[in-house]
Amino acid sequence: MSKEQIRQVLKEHGKFSADIDSLADNADLYEAGMTSHASVNVMLALEDAFDLEFPDRMLKRSVFESINAIDAAIQELMA
Repeated sequence: MSKEQIRQVLKEHGKFSADIDSLADNADLYEAGMTSHASVNVMLALEDAFDLEFPDRMLKRSVFESINAIDAAIQELMA
């Protein structure tokens, strides 16, 4: 599982005004322009891309606020 895959999902579904490739892995994705609506689309696309399901306890802003946070959540679910 790679942060490149996460970036690709964000590129396709995050509706960012900025280039996602210019963002650091710990940059706040909401500050970069991701809306709560877009974050739902990102979550669904991540579930498809990584063949997993985010449990209710992970359906919160902090899990999707950065590439590092998303990566950590995916690593936990795949462990």
